[in-house]
Amino acid sequence: MSGILWIILVGFVAGIIARFLSPGPNNPTGFILTTVLGIAGAFLATFIGQSIGHYSPNQGAGFITSTIGAIVVLFIWNRLVARRVISDPGSK
Repeated sequence: MSGILWIILVGFVAGIIARFLSPGPNNPTGFILTTVLGIAGAFLATFIGQSIGHYSPNQGAGFITSTIGAIVVLFIWNRLVARRVISDPGSK
């Protein structure tokens, strides 16, 4: 149970840092979307790190690489909103 809470906490902090480092008018807002952004970044960083052999199969991404992954996910989010593939939750 504490492992899941740790993932959520690290994901939330990584999401906040990613939103701070990559500001934009169409960033996902709110606690849930920020946490999902960070967790998706951690999964992306873990997948890429394991694919290139940087992490072992039982090892996850660290805090810094999770933040970098969250920045990549945020960049993809911004591109999808710019191309109007997904709607901007901030404009109503």
